[in-house]
Amino acid sequence: MKQSKTASACPGSIPDVVRPTTIIEAPRLAKRLGVDVFIASETFQRTGSFKFRAAYNVAASVPQNLLITASSGNFGQALACACSLLKKSCIVVMPTTSAQVKIDAVREFGGQVELVDVQDKSRAERIAELGQLHPEAYLASSYDDELVIQGNSSLGKELASLRTPPDILVAPVGGGGLISGLITGIETSSRRICVFGAEPLLANDAARSLKAGKIIRNDIEPATIADGARVLSLGQHNWKVIKNSLSTIVEVTESAITEAVRLLFGLANLKVEPTGALSIAAVMTSPELFRGHSVCCVVSGGNVDPSLYARLLAG
Repeated sequence: MKQSKTASACPGSIPDVVRPTTIIEAPRLAKRLGVDVFIASETFQRTGSFKFRAAYNVAASVPQNLLITASSGNFGQALACACSLLKKSCIVVMPTTSAQVKIDAVREFGGQVELVDVQDKSRAERIAELGQLHPEAYLASSYDDELVIQGNSSLGKELASLRTPPDILVAPVGGGGLISGLITGIETSSRRICVFGAEPLLANDAARSLKAGKIIRNDIEPATIADGARVLSLGQHNWKVIKNSLSTIVEVTESAITEAVRLLFGLANLKVEPTGALSIAAVMTSPELFRGHSVCCVVSGGNVDPSLYARLLAG
């Protein structure tokens, strides 16, 4: 695992707590894909995913001492960690299907976990109930918040500041907080970087929205292995950025996601969760879009349940 395209220290308002992203050149992976690709890995970020960038920015920016959020796990543990650092508290509403490793992490960082069966009650409904019980709290969206976009824009600024920035940046799409942040950060620079999204075919509301020119919602939380993409729709704040600036979204199958997890382990020595592997899965799925260009694949996180990870690697 070679690191050469070094990113500068994180630009923006939170450099002391956000770790610079890890730039990884993986020549064996690039050769297998037939694309000049390198990786920007957020798996070594505090709490193991990019979500810490947004969570800390939210917790540090609002006056409330109690924050309530809904999360499959990564934003929840990031917010719990941020609140711990800032001497605040948080409640995290999580689906009963969340990875146990993520539930445990929220609790270990000091967050209170509320588990819900999303077939019986949505996360949004439980958030509304908790908001009634705690009117003093800030209800923090894990993706649909300008403070989230601002926090994630720090990664876009980092990648735009590389000595040799990519022609194309590929990143996972769930609620849209990461991709809109990347676009926003890049747009503050003078660099011309084309941004592509990567989304599970089973949770392709963002791709359908981009084609329709309006937000298209899922009826229920999608049953994709990429749990970070199990959202009902893009966020309104994110859509304002995405509809004007996102080039395209590549839809990927569950088998492609699994294969991307294996390739990152075997050819880049990198442990990633399924959502984090979406960008590599997109390059695998549509290599013709990327050949002839320098491509940076954002690996958004590495918080995967050990038993699931073992099954993915075993095939």
